[in-house]
Amino acid sequence: MRILLSNDDGVTAPGIQVLAAALREFAEVQVVAPDRNRSGSSNALTLESPLRTLTMPNGDIAVQQGTPTDCVYLGVNALMQPAPDIVVSGINAGPNLGDDVIYSGTVAAAMEGRHLGLPALAVSLNGHQHYATAAVITCRILRALQREPLRTGKILNINVPDLPLEQIKGIRVTRCGSRHPADKVFCQQDPRGQNLYWIGPPGDKFDAGPDTDFAAVEQGYVAITPLQVDLTAYAAQDVVKTWLTKAGVGGEW
Repeated sequence: MRILLSNDDGVTAPGIQVLAAALREFAEVQVVAPDRNRSGSSNALTLESPLRTLTMPNGDIAVQQGTPTDCVYLGVNALMQPAPDIVVSGINAGPNLGDDVIYSGTVAAAMEGRHLGLPALAVSLNGHQHYATAAVITCRILRALQREPLRTGKILNINVPDLPLEQIKGIRVTRCGSRHPADKVFCQQDPRGQNLYWIGPPGDKFDAGPDTDFAAVEQGYVAITPLQVDLTAYAAQDVVKTWLTKAGVGGEW
């Protein structure tokens, strides 16, 4: 198995390094990751400036000022030849649950891999301690994919409780929960009296029902949520068509 491994925490982050070491025990791994923390960058792609890479002493490749999406795009199309069999993103420091997937650079890296035609996993730890647990679980899932390929065409968003491996209760297939809207902005002033703004934390949980990723992780289970690139709300198409007709702007012009 040839694995392209990326993240949004940066090439030297503990999560990606622990996972790379575990994966290299049974797979060929090329790390292509941002040279710095790019959390919250979502699917941003750098189009207005060139990208430079730096190869680390261990062979990992850092993309200077690159986003997670940049890293996977370059990794698949230029930096890993022959091309990888699968894209893995993580292990992220902190969860990507519910609405977090909209902003997550970790999920975006996996999404870019899927967009480029490859199977893809995004792996996050609900904390900052037990990266080894998340690495073992990721390896188990990848070995399972080797034995029995999964042909859903979806991204697997994996969230692991921050627990020792022996305390993990199992795996649940979940849906994304949701949060209340985020509304906190912190304002400070620089020495010249100009305002500086900090984006606040995400909103509190809103939908954390028993079948959600929030609930599974809180109860000690690994949450696996299938995600898709196609964001079309198919069930709303007829509603929108009807509304356009009633509003007098539908049909042929």
